[in-house]
Amino acid sequence: MAKLTFWGGVAGVTGSMYLLQTDGACLLLDCGLFQGRREEEEANRDPLPFDPYSIDAVVLSHAHLDHSGRLPRLVSEGYRGPIYMTRPSCELVEVLLKDAASLQERDVEFENKRRRRAGKDEIEALYDLEDVEETLAQFQGVNYYQRTTVADGVELRFLDAGHILGSAIVELFISERGVEKKLVFSGDLGNCQAALLRDPDVVEAADLLLMESTYGDRDHQSLDATLQQFEEVIETASQNGGNILIPSFAVGRTQEIIFRLGELYQKGKLRHQAIYLDSPMAIAVTEIYHRYQDVYNSEDKAIIDSAATTALARQKSLHTFLPVLRYSTTTDESMALNRVERGAIIIAGSGMCNGGRIRHHLKHNIWRSQSHVIFVGFQAMGTPGRAIVDGARYFKIGGEEIAVKAAIHTLGGFSAHAGQSQLLAWLGQFKGKKPRLFFVHGEDQAKLAIAEQAKRQGWSPQIPGPGESVSF
Repeated sequence: MAKLTFWGGVAGVTGSMYLLQTDGACLLLDCGLFQGRREEEEANRDPLPFDPYSIDAVVLSHAHLDHSGRLPRLVSEGYRGPIYMTRPSCELVEVLLKDAASLQERDVEFENKRRRRAGKDEIEALYDLEDVEETLAQFQGVNYYQRTTVADGVELRFLDAGHILGSAIVELFISERGVEKKLVFSGDLGNCQAALLRDPDVVEAADLLLMESTYGDRDHQSLDATLQQFEEVIETASQNGGNILIPSFAVGRTQEIIFRLGELYQKGKLRHQAIYLDSPMAIAVTEIYHRYQDVYNSEDKAIIDSAATTALARQKSLHTFLPVLRYSTTTDESMALNRVERGAIIIAGSGMCNGGRIRHHLKHNIWRSQSHVIFVGFQAMGTPGRAIVDGARYFKIGGEEIAVKAAIHTLGGFSAHAGQSQLLAWLGQFKGKKPRLFFVHGEDQAKLAIAEQAKRQGWSPQIPGPGESVSF
């Protein structure tokens, strides 16, 4: 009998990790970082709750670090088997893990200086670039819809989750004693209103369903209203001459924003003469998006293609769709933007303002009343972005308090996650006998809210806790 143990992504929205044990194999589904408050991130240093040598295969739903970020830790502790993911995810995870390793090494160096002065023991990074390179060697890229044997008695099929490039709904077909059972993990389901990617694929049958609930307690603002508000903010900023700062996640959100700005540019509604993408990681990810346009939805792909009228634009990329886009790669180029006082749109990470180049742009702009800050993604509790959204009067950086005078805007319709109604609609496509349903990857309020709604549709949902197991 198969057994699934919930080791992460159950007490919140991060740390996704589930252990599947069958009669003939042991698989790990996702291996993500815990993210958020310091005490939550400290859980990444806890020993893995299983023997890495016992794992036969790892299956990754998508590239985001809360799903992939502990893979090098797993490898450094002894795992030597294959890590299956979609082909676009292979490229994205490489970018994200290398960046994560560099940031960890830098943060640990800073922390150890503080510890040495205080007479405390030094700490080590969770992993380094050498660990990442070893991890990359174990990647196995799999096409969507291709049924693949990944362990004794277990076959895998990836469906399109529509969340970010390469994101997948995971189907595992488990054969035990002549009987086939099917486990489905939704991964992170995409917002049907989002740009570029296709809507999540339909799944109609399973024996056990593991489903995300990030926005299980609310719906997003409509896309029309979001785009109208976005256009109005940009128009206002162009009139008063202020800069626009957009804290944005490197994977998915940045590419959506570039596409939406491109739409305004193509319609003649973008007066700003320069848009800067100031994030080496986001730039690398955007180039990966260019290479996988075959997974774009047909409507947005047609819009990009129709704008390709010049010889240069026949490359049909997001960059040529928005010709005023400038890449800012070096530190000097980023610092030069701090001298730009008006007329620029700056997109930079991190999306929650808890790191990255956006913090320095906030330092130089958020105290200006003519500036605008547009939040286009979820802001977790305890992050600087959440504090600003909630009305903080000061932004703290390097021991300095910067007055918040800029206009602050929150545009919920750009979320890459399905809202409550979309989650329930996806759930409603199952036919026949309903699978056992477990809600994960959500705050308590979100999980409880969608569980109550699911009950009204005839489901009997459960909300597992860390370390709990279920047999099926």
